[in-house]
Amino acid sequence: MNSQVAEGRLGNNRLRSLSARLAPGAGGFFSWWGRTLASWLPLRARQALGVDRGRLLLQVDGDQVHLRLQQGLEVRDLAVLPSLADLNAAGEAVVADPLAPLLPPRVAELPRWLLLPPAASLRRRLTLPAAAADRLRDVVGFEIDRQTPFTADAVAFDARVIGRRDSDGQLDAELVAVPRQSLDPQLSAIGPLASTLAGIEVAGGDGVPLGVNLLPPAQRRTRSDPFRFWNLALAAVAVFALAAAMWQVLDNRREAIVALKQTIAKNANAARQAATQRQQMVDLIEGQAFLDRTRAARPSTVEIIDELSRRMPDSTYLEKLAIEDESLLMIGLSREASSLIGKLQGTKLWRSPALTGAVQPDPATSRDRFTLTAEIGPPKSQTPEAARGP
Repeated sequence: MNSQVAEGRLGNNRLRSLSARLAPGAGGFFSWWGRTLASWLPLRARQALGVDRGRLLLQVDGDQVHLRLQQGLEVRDLAVLPSLADLNAAGEAVVADPLAPLLPPRVAELPRWLLLPPAASLRRRLTLPAAAADRLRDVVGFEIDRQTPFTADAVAFDARVIGRRDSDGQLDAELVAVPRQSLDPQLSAIGPLASTLAGIEVAGGDGVPLGVNLLPPAQRRTRSDPFRFWNLALAAVAVFALAAAMWQVLDNRREAIVALKQTIAKNANAARQAATQRQQMVDLIEGQAFLDRTRAARPSTVEIIDELSRRMPDSTYLEKLAIEDESLLMIGLSREASSLIGKLQGTKLWRSPALTGAVQPDPATSRDRFTLTAEIGPPKSQTPEAARGP
């Protein structure tokens, strides 16, 4: 008996050194932060990155308990402990969690599973509809009476999906059941550790757990996150900070909009004034251009007077000469009034000279009084149709 106790103590020392190497003490806030972020990743991603913390496996072998660490598909032996009954017989006190003083905190937080040998279980392959995958444990519970010689109350059972058939919409599942008369002695052998179990596993032929949990869902122990309060507090702070940042951004956008509106209003007044001045300048330029064109198209008064003085005979003088727009009015006395129209034709300064009214003799001057009109400007060009005539 003393040799078993000594072996157990030696195993405890090995457990301390191996656990220390498996979980180096980085500690602190950043260590927790890294573990929390890693817990959000899928299992395969955690395994690929080497951050899978794994789980502790307890396997009863006679009067000994093998302590193993599983990370992914790798199972590593840590130590061999004596059973709690042997410790009691040796006079050592049994605490609620015998592994707590032996494990570093990071290793003690790992979920603990009882690992049963392959011979302790009954395994049956089943073909079920694909819809049964969502409640596989409840479905296979009705198959225990048909697939095993036990009732559902007499076994601890679970099921796992082996494969899916895309052709017929069925899935291959496996029922794993362990009689309670074989399970209870194993639970008794680990004593107080039974209340700390997160599940009960069954080893396959190669020693790797199958991936089932025989423990009823109501009895499965879930370790509470010691940083849950801090997680909630940090989440609340993050939400508040995000809301404050969004509000600040919104307030900045509002101020920018107000400033932009003021700038636009200020520039709009200047733009309107510039547009008004530009329009005035355009109007002045166009008006000046119109006057220049009009002046260029019409002869000047000096030119008209000069041309009249050269064309009027010496026996003719004018009493009135009026130029209004494109009309030329001449009133005067002449001894050759009837020939004035012929003399005034053939110039580019006016066109269509004609006498208005009858020529009246003036007894006082022995001349004829006449009234003559003309249109100022060169002769209008005739259209091709008018030039051809009827």
